[in-house]
Amino acid sequence: MDNSYHSLNALFAQLGLDNSDEHISQFIDNNKLPSSTLIVDAPFWNQGQKHFIEESLREDADWSEIIDTLDTLLR
Repeated sequence: MDNSYHSLNALFAQLGLDNSDEHISQFIDNNKLPSSTLIVDAPFWNQGQKHFIEESLREDADWSEIIDTLDTLLR
């Protein structure tokens, strides 16, 4: 089990996205989700990203906490 702290920047890097603070802010501003849409079902993820998010949440992996934070920021 990976016991390291995962930041929002680390999550974006893991998802293969630009993980600069500026890009993260732009991503959040440009990709708002309605409350009825699960983060895993967001239309802007590719299949690999969706799979990673889905698996992390299902297994309650170390990444799940920061994924939940991103979910909140996207609302």
